[in-house]
Amino acid sequence: MERRPAHKRDPRHELGRAGESLAAAHLRRCGFAIVARNQRTRHGEIDLIAFDGHTLVFAEVKTRRVPTRRLRMRGDAEPLLAALSWRQRARLRRLSASWLAREGASVPFAQTIRFDAIGVAIDGTGKLQRLEHIPAAW
Repeated sequence: MERRPAHKRDPRHELGRAGESLAAAHLRRCGFAIVARNQRTRHGEIDLIAFDGHTLVFAEVKTRRVPTRRLRMRGDAEPLLAALSWRQRARLRRLSASWLAREGASVPFAQTIRFDAIGVAIDGTGKLQRLEHIPAAW
């Protein structure tokens, strides 16, 4: 079995990280502070957790690389968040409950807990082409 050298990075992982960074910047512009990123629990990983003083947001980020030529030809016709399944939604609820139980008293007091979906489209040069944010997606 052939192994990849440790210095080579997975392009999908790097794409996901870039999308999460753009989503975090968007949430900051919306008045949220980023509480945590890529929080692992026994059920999986939470992409972003943000807080604005009232609302604690658990965000699922989906990132796509979109060729610039296709963007010019098709425009914004294809929804970025169409791939979010009910299983992923249920998983995020389990992840958030696990994280809240683990963190306990260190979690900021929130009047509301919300689950957001953020879709990010990046072109071949790494430039943001489109960002869709659905607050309270489920």
